[in-house]
Amino acid sequence: MTIKNKLRAGFGFLFLLAVICCGLSIYYLSRLSADASVILKDNYITLKYARNIGNALDQNETELNKQQIKIIETNLASQQRNITEAGEQQLTDSLSSKYEQLKQAGNDARKQSVLRVQVRQLLFGIMQLNMTAIEHKNAVAKETARSATILVALIGSFLFLVAFSFIINYPGYIANPILELTARIKEISRKNYHQRLEFKSNDEFGELAQAFNTMTYQLNEYENSNLASIMFEKKRIETIINSMHDAIIGLDEKSFIIFVNEVACTLIGISELNLIGRYAPDVALENDLLRNLLVTDQNKMKIYADNRESYYSKEILSVDTRNKVIGKVIILKNITEYQQLDEAKTNFIATVSHELKTPISSIKMSLKLLEDERIGAVNSEQKQLLENIDDDTRRLLQITGELLDLSQVETGKLHLNFGNAHPKNIVDYAVKAVKFTGEQKQVSISVQCDDNLPEVRADLDKTTWVLINLLSNAIKYSHEKSVVDLVVKKVKNDEIEFSVADHGQGIEHQYLSRIFERYFKVPGSKADQTGTGLGLAIAKDFIEAQSGKIGVESDLGEGSRFYFTLKKAE
Repeated sequence: MTIKNKLRAGFGFLFLLAVICCGLSIYYLSRLSADASVILKDNYITLKYARNIGNALDQNETELNKQQIKIIETNLASQQRNITEAGEQQLTDSLSSKYEQLKQAGNDARKQSVLRVQVRQLLFGIMQLNMTAIEHKNAVAKETARSATILVALIGSFLFLVAFSFIINYPGYIANPILELTARIKEISRKNYHQRLEFKSNDEFGELAQAFNTMTYQLNEYENSNLASIMFEKKRIETIINSMHDAIIGLDEKSFIIFVNEVACTLIGISELNLIGRYAPDVALENDLLRNLLVTDQNKMKIYADNRESYYSKEILSVDTRNKVIGKVIILKNITEYQQLDEAKTNFIATVSHELKTPISSIKMSLKLLEDERIGAVNSEQKQLLENIDDDTRRLLQITGELLDLSQVETGKLHLNFGNAHPKNIVDYAVKAVKFTGEQKQVSISVQCDDNLPEVRADLDKTTWVLINLLSNAIKYSHEKSVVDLVVKKVKNDEIEFSVADHGQGIEHQYLSRIFERYFKVPGSKADQTGTGLGLAIAKDFIEAQSGKIGVESDLGEGSRFYFTLKKAE
């Protein structure tokens, strides 16, 4: 039998017990009700008739009047139809006979008196007979009630014991196998695969026991058969890690060192035997390099190794399973060669940019002289050529300036002159710088900057340069006769936010994460809108060097909003 059918049988059994108990109670209650109704119907009504006849006789001791006769005859007729006890018929017939004699006695007072006494005696006999019957039937009803009480109590007690035993024992039939299964599963979680279940039944529990035993057997076989291959794979992974040129350190979830390769041991200066199994923060207390690896968030590190300074990039990989971190791997990649090439590239760019500024400035000076009518008049074609040359030199001068700024950032030679400045001063200077550009494109700048804002601590020149760059880009990407919104507000207790919003074409979401990368240009921009791709990257470096933040928000077709924050002056 299945568990489902057993549950049905169990609950059906309890229901049957309840039905039996209720049925017995209803049966004996019906018997008591029937006995009581018999007493009322048969005997009590007779007493009522006899009392009515007696009351009618007592109303007048002389000759019976019409009202007395009517009452007596009505009750006497009813009594004739309600004969229930043995001997009651003879008494009732005698009563009828004596009544007829009494009715015919006329005015004979002596005869009436004798007949009245006889009638009363007969009425008393009838009443006595029914009273005796009532007492007898009452005794029968009491006996029935006593018997019913005893029987119902016995049956109820029996049913209660059966139901109580069922309630105590039946849940264990369901729960005990589940508890045993839970205990076995806990043992399996401890890799004890020798667990077995013994459910001697042909229901679902029996099938569960068979499936569980099969599973544990296969798990045990799998564990034993794969142990050698796991050890082999472990050795192979260790060999691969030791053969790598990058330093690799493995930590478990509690920060204990579980593996380390030879390169990492050389850099740290501690042997593998003295590292494996140790608590990494304890080792870091006596080793500066490991402390920097565990504590600092710096991705690029300078390490003195092999009698020279080397550069390494740090990468931390979290190892997790089922959203639970079980360890992490620290990888140090030697990027000395790339760092040297990068520095050479940066120095080359700085040198070339610096050397280009002088001839470009000379060209601009020469253009100014050529545009002076005192030097000589030029025709329209020559004037157009001079304007084109002026635009090109201005663009070249801007590019060389950006390259110089970039080289300063990359070489770490960026110098900041901090001071306190009111946001209004920064805004006014930047708006004046781009006013002519905005007028040429018929783009107006709406400024919202409260005079009551606190001062900011910043490098005034570089912050102004960033704001000018954002305003120039906003004008460049705005439609003609549109508005650029420049808003300065307090966003935190210690931060002031500068934001520039245009209503141009906007930027696709897929490019927002790369907008501050060097040399990145948004695809699809017009030729007159593209630049070197360095302006926003340099702006990011300038703001972050002042402990600020810079970001962008944009929806395609609705424009873009660039913003940066600066700390409030103390």
